[in-house]
Amino acid sequence: MGRRAAYLGIFTALALIFSYVESLVPLPVGIPGVKLGLANLVVVVALYKLKTGEALAISVIRILVSGFFFSSLAAILYSLAGGLLSFAVMFLARKNKKFSVYGVSMAGGVAHNVGQILVAALVVETFGILYYLPVLLVAGVLTGLIIGVVANAMLKRLERLDFTDNTGK
Repeated sequence: MGRRAAYLGIFTALALIFSYVESLVPLPVGIPGVKLGLANLVVVVALYKLKTGEALAISVIRILVSGFFFSSLAAILYSLAGGLLSFAVMFLARKNKKFSVYGVSMAGGVAHNVGQILVAALVVETFGILYYLPVLLVAGVLTGLIIGVVANAMLKRLERLDFTDNTGK
């Protein structure tokens, strides 16, 4: 379990660092709530390099820990909704094999924004907020593409690393 545990720790720490950096440097696009999704870069790479449950654990742990450290309980709710829907969609897209890493990441970016806007509509008790959805869908595609490009480059560089555990388990 040693090597695998080390990789899980590194991936989780990297996702937390990316969350923190992103909280410090907002995107200057003038659209409230739009982020690049740097931490999702780690989740995309984990989906390709680790077991599904491990990638999901990284995503959930990152959302909970970064939420408690850098934001609020309400932000955790939004992030969990977006993160879990995003993960499910990326998992299905990855499993489908018709999507490249770019498509998986873009689908995740769109799903994340859909999950968050649906929770926002429930919290404010109006679906009028859904007028903002087209803007978020475009933002999800664009940020997902950027993350997909970087994830693809990372996956190429990680090809030679052995992500299995050499303990025979």
